[in-house]
Amino acid sequence: MNKFKNVYVVNHPLCCHNLSIIRNKETNAEVFRNAIRRITYLLFYKATEDLELETVNIDTPLEKCEVKMLRSGKEIIIAPILRAGLIFSDVANEIMPFATVRHIGMYRDEDTLTPVWYYNKIPIEFENPEDKIILILDPMLATGNSAVDAIKLFTAKNVPQNNIRFVSLISAPEGLEKVTNNFGEVKIITASIDNCLNEHGYIRPGLGDAGDRIFNTVEN
Repeated sequence: MNKFKNVYVVNHPLCCHNLSIIRNKETNAEVFRNAIRRITYLLFYKATEDLELETVNIDTPLEKCEVKMLRSGKEIIIAPILRAGLIFSDVANEIMPFATVRHIGMYRDEDTLTPVWYYNKIPIEFENPEDKIILILDPMLATGNSAVDAIKLFTAKNVPQNNIRFVSLISAPEGLEKVTNNFGEVKIITASIDNCLNEHGYIRPGLGDAGDRIFNTVEN
């Protein structure tokens, strides 16, 4: 049961089916990546369903027509957290080719479970930050430490919290609690809220290390 404010679980049947594929330890890297792509479409449709529209007039081959388009003046920024977040980028670029991509690089210190930054492609300042729509992408929302640091990167530049969406495949209650306690207006879109974290900070039942399985670097 989802008890968290502004957390949306996409439980579409196709999402559930593909989740079962990526959870299976016998799934190879190619099938794993393709299943994630299928889930990603569903997550992005949910994450973008409240984007503002405006009415414009166009000419069809037959006559003039009044249509709805995304509101001009709003910039959508896709911010994948490297490396695992890259799996979302291809789909994001396909359905939002007009968006700007800003990569965020951090990895988790396995002893402290805190994020270590190594890359930041975000401008020092944003012009008109209230007109930025941010989609932060990371397959696993585990401890919430990386998510909080990534969100702070944008709120520190005066982007409103309700303009930020965090998109993940699987989330742990511990991570959701940390993010929602710190940023209650940020929207979180996920395909599953799992049971808990283990002593190493991995989500249970989860799917293992998302980055290793995506890039086929699992050590046997």
